[in-house]
Amino acid sequence: MTASAQSPPAQSPALEAIDLVKIYPSARGGGQPTTALAGVSLALPPGTCFGVVGESGCGKSTLARQLVGLEQPTSGTVRLAGRPLASYRRADLARRLQLVSQDPFSSLNPRLTAGGALTEVLKVHRLATSKQQAADRVAELLDMVSLGPQFAARLPHQLSGGQAQRVAIARALAAEPQLLVLDEPTSALDVSVRAGVVNLLADLRTRLALTYLFISHDMAVIRQLSDEVGVMSQARFVETGPWHGVLSAPLHPYTRALLDAVPEPDPDGRLLADLDEAESADAVIAVGGNAGLAAEHTGCPYYSRCPIRIDRCLTQDPPLRSIDGRHEAVDTSV
Repeated sequence: MTASAQSPPAQSPALEAIDLVKIYPSARGGGQPTTALAGVSLALPPGTCFGVVGESGCGKSTLARQLVGLEQPTSGTVRLAGRPLASYRRADLARRLQLVSQDPFSSLNPRLTAGGALTEVLKVHRLATSKQQAADRVAELLDMVSLGPQFAARLPHQLSGGQAQRVAIARALAAEPQLLVLDEPTSALDVSVRAGVVNLLADLRTRLALTYLFISHDMAVIRQLSDEVGVMSQARFVETGPWHGVLSAPLHPYTRALLDAVPEPDPDGRLLADLDEAESADAVIAVGGNAGLAAEHTGCPYYSRCPIRIDRCLTQDPPLRSIDGRHEAVDTSV
């Protein structure tokens, strides 16, 4: 009897979010609550990078906090390796999933040297059984992020922004996780340093078989690192799919506006990479306001800025629909 060919079973997502909703109460008594996430879903296969791009205030960092368990969603579920995030003990979760934030200086203890910060992680998770083993692992971690052993003795204030971010990445890797959530890890860095950190992250992903969720407003970085992309606007995804489809052939008017906002090189050949951080950030996100939604909103949140809006958009909030395979976009058909 001849065995029939069978397709391999689909991989379970390394990280999955299902209909995440996050509503924050008003900071002032009696005010309107704000919806920071409005039914966000994603599935991240092992070994891939999912890039999340959008303006400041669209909900990207709120999504990151839900995915690593720093905040609980108002509704919806996060699953890590098929299990609800809430079912993990905190220490077990940290061994599997780590967050790298935008500002390394706010995440590093100012009283601990780089070596001390890494050693602390090794001790907490019992990954070193002796001082010598810890020292060897610290040296290995620093080398992994292209820092020499002399950096082990430096305090955070003795590091440059790029060096501090490399230490923060090394500290995340010290727990030996399979997945990193990277919340704009290059946006606080000088342009000259940014490329080196992006190349480091690409190399680490390959070398350590890591899975990334990478949040950024920098289209060039998203394009370089990501396999798939989710474009966020006002608390939800308006378009998702493989990066070459979403960024090369955008379907939603917001995605097109976001791409159109990226400055072209000037006549003297000065690329976007030569602009300083404030200039590039303003250029990329200057497509209109993007605050969270009122908890009780109706219609499409993008209505006031949409060039193809019609009357029904005032009362109907269109869902994502499949366009071509994995490429999905909010239904803008008339």
